Amino acid sequence: MLSSTKSMLGKVACTAFMACMIPAVLVTSVQAQTQAAAEPKPQGSAPALGEITVNIFPGGFNWPSYVAQDKGFFAQHGIQVDLQSTTGSVAQMTDLSKGRFDIAMTAIDNIVAYVEGEGEAPIGPQPDFVAVMGSDSSFLSLVAAPEIKSYEDLRGKTLSVDARTTGYAFVLYDMLARKGLTQNDYTIETAGGMVQRWNALQAHKQVATLFSAPFNILARNKGFNQIATATDVIGPYQGNVAATRRSWAKQNKPKLVAFIQAYVEAIDWLYDPKNHDEAIRILLKNVPQMSPELAATTYGELLDPNSGFFHKGRVSVPGIRTVLALRTRYAMPHKVLKDPMKYYDPTYYRAAVH
Repeated sequence: MLSSTKSMLGKVACTAFMACMIPAVLVTSVQAQTQAAAEPKPQGSAPALGEITVNIFPGGFNWPSYVAQDKGFFAQHGIQVDLQSTTGSVAQMTDLSKGRFDIAMTAIDNIVAYVEGEGEAPIGPQPDFVAVMGSDSSFLSLVAAPEIKSYEDLRGKTLSVDARTTGYAFVLYDMLARKGLTQNDYTIETAGGMVQRWNALQAHKQVATLFSAPFNILARNKGFNQIATATDVIGPYQGNVAATRRSWAKQNKPKLVAFIQAYVEAIDWLYDPKNHDEAIRILLKNVPQMSPELAATTYGELLDPNSGFFHKGRVSVPGIRTVLALRTRYAMPHKVLKDPMKYYDPTYYRAAVH
């Protein structure tokens, strides 16, 4: 995944915890960390329900899962959670369709795309896919080179995306359109995941892209400009969710409800200010390449009371409507998508949080 530049860029790539593509050695490392973090079932916990396998993009948005492991919340609800890393959304959605794991922490746009048969993986429509719990807005920010001070400065320039047909690319197109820039006013290049886009931005191959934490933080620290956050421009946006297959959920409702309960408790715990120092220690334990300074800044962004993790793990239905509106506007073949509940089943969340 990483280029041959090994000094600063190498450190950045190692620090980057929201990367889409990761080497196998990191997959093994993350699995070992999460297995080591699992605690014995404490006294007074719920009856044992068994194991759940959760597939993740390693990163800060897994902080609630790290906390639920470390603090024993999963065990208290009778489940053992095995966190497995993915190398990208194509692999993740393919493996979800084949039942190789139980729950995916993923962008809801992936679920919409594959339900509608618009996904990149050649697996056809997947009406069995469904979101069951929210997590966050994906924390997207438009970050530009030091000489770019405004949207108007992007006219005639080249910007990067991971892929032209993903939900996050649609967010970028819409942010620019709302500020008066049509797709004829700039050039889009595909540059891969956030690690690759960050390296390309520093190499002056493009002048702007969308980043999540910590890349927006790293960029600001190196003199790049954060032009805007996505939600400030396009409104509410549902980013990452817990998703599964409807068939699995029906057969494993107690497990799924227990997972949601533990995850929600972890979010509550993270938002409690008295847990600040321990929360940072848990993050550094699970993402050891991150510096304490970066972890502290990340805490401020991911746990901002207004724009951080969605409180109680709620799904933003207005945020799903934004996802559907963007996919209706920009995805091909063109489909009009209107019903959020086609992609989100609140049954299990309601059973967990009552």
